[in-house]
Parts: sequence; C-alpha cells; structure tokens
Amino acid sequence: TETGKKYWSVEGDIESIGRFIRLFLTRHNRWQSPLFLAGESYGTTRAAGLSNWLLDHGIALNGIILVSSILNFQTADFHVGNDLPYHLFLPTYAATAHYHGKTGHQGKSLTEFLSEVEQWVETEYVPALAKGDRIASAERSALATVMSGYLGLDAQYLEQSNLRVEIHRFCKELLRGENRTVGRLDSRLKGIDLLATAEKPDYDPSMTAIRPPYTAAFNHYVRAELGYETDLEYLILGDLWEKWQWGGSQDGYPDTSDALRSALCKNPYMRLLIASGYFDLATPYYATEYTLNHMGLEPTLRANIETAEYGAGHMMYIHEGMLAKLFDDVSSFLEKALAHGE
Repeated sequence: TETGKKYWSVEGDIESIGRFIRLFLTRHNRWQSPLFLAGESYGTTRAAGLSNWLLDHGIALNGIILVSSILNFQTADFHVGNDLPYHLFLPTYAATAHYHGKTGHQGKSLTEFLSEVEQWVETEYVPALAKGDRIASAERSALATVMSGYLGLDAQYLEQSNLRVEIHRFCKELLRGENRTVGRLDSRLKGIDLLATAEKPDYDPSMTAIRPPYTAAFNHYVRAELGYETDLEYLILGDLWEKWQWGGSQDGYPDTSDALRSALCKNPYMRLLIASGYFDLATPYYATEYTLNHMGLEPTLRANIETAEYGAGHMMYIHEGMLAKLFDDVSSFLEKALAHGE
C-alpha cells in the first residue's frame, strides 16, 4: 500500500525493524535480556545497519551473525567502470570450476587451490585490471592463459571478454560443452537450458531446487503449528526488490559496512560471526573479506570478528554436514559473546 512505501528502502527498512525491536523489548519487558541479531543475504545488510541504529537509540547488541553477507553493494554490481566484482567473484568461479572438475589444478585440495588463486588475484589480476585499455596484448594473453587454468574457461573467450567475466556468463559458459549451467545461489547445482548457444542461463537451478520445499514447509508450519489460516500466496522471493529505494546516485552504492564499523567502535563488547559458502555466487566469500578489510576498523576491534567458510552455497545449511558445522559454530559464538559481555 501507499503507507508501506515509506519502508521500502535501505534506511526506511532499518528504521521500521529498529522501532519494532524497541517496542518488543518494552512490551515484553526484555530490556535486561542478551540481544543477538542474525541476518541472511539482504538480512546482513539490514543487520549491519540496525547495529548502529539500535545503539543510537540506547540498545546495545551482544552479537550479530551474518550468513552469506553483503554490506557494500559495489562488490557485487557488474557495471562498466566498476572492476571490483570481477576480481572478488573470481575465487568463487575457481571454486566452482574445481568442484566440477574443470580446472588445471584438480590435484590440490579446495582450500589449497583457493589460497593460490587469491594470491594471484591480488598480485597479478588486480594490477592488470587497473591498467584498463592500456594493458599490452602479450600481458592480456598471458593472464588469460592463467585464468583459463583456474576457471576452466577457454583462454580466447577470456581475452574476448577483456579478462572480465560477468556472473551469469560464467554460469552459462563453464559447462556449456555439456549443455548444462551452474547455479547462482549454489554453484554445485546444475541446470538444463533450452539452447546451449544462449549467452546466459534460463534460470537458477539452485533457486528452483529450494523454492518448492521452502514454500511447502512454511505453509505447513503456519497452518499446522501456528494455527494461522489464509488463502494468500506465500512468496519466498517477491518483487519488492524492484520497488526498493537503494539511494540516489550521489549516495553511491548501498553500503551499511560503515554503520557496522561505527557500532563496533561504540560498543567494543559486541561480537560478530560471518558465515560464507565457497560455492555462493550471490554473495561471494572473497567479497565479504574485501569489505571487512576496507571498513577502516581499528585493529584491536578486529578480534571481535570471526569468519567461517563452508563447502556449500548461499544457504550452506541445506547441506547436512555444513548444517552441523554451522550449528556448532553459532553455538560456540553465542557462548563466547555472552562471556565477552560479562
């Protein structure tokens, strides 16, 4: 409705959730309770922004759990002139190629392989991108050859792509020879398109894999366990993002990482756990690391932050083994956060 538009924005959303939390604490007399936030995907953007909004309204958090994090959207927006995503997505491209047996480095473990890729990105690939059109043809060809070994893509294709591979093109190109695509939310999953010759996938196979069971589980839960009856359709992913106000051009890219930095500075007892999947092409783990390393955070506060990586995708908990690891990591985090605040 018209009233809702006030909250269909980065800042409006943070304010509405923040006001709800304050009212909940008041009406249920929970002002002395430990306070934790957990956010997933866009929920990490929200949680980071909320950490500072709540503090400015007298509400300090014990800790925040960020699952598949994106705080600075410049890290994920593939636009001409913005080279960040091309190098921040590359390690996840490499992890995907390694999983599907397409790299020239299959004898190495995933973590050993990614360590090598990250080192190459920082020392060779980023400086090359910074040259833009000034890069020499010989250097371009040499880089394309190395990239081909890491990403499982043809070196000529990489050269013709100006050494910059957009996410949807990668999802289509990696397994093109098998007439298969890889997922965005979880690049371990494969899809089948109408045409192998298309530029981008027809759909995200990792989204179609989870949408029906999620929808069924939620509809059953609210009716059978909560006793809530409605004929309205439950949308696990609606179209509100198309109406969302991300901010004006003068504001740059949406970014709540500075709000999180501010909250950590004001509340040095707050702890942070960030969980990332190696096969998540929606919010790549390396982009999360980049954001953390560019927050301007005072070094002593970095000890408040834990990161954990998982051999799965955006929803790492759909993998039974990774769900158990996430459970253990979160349990340990909660214990340490509560002890840290005493």
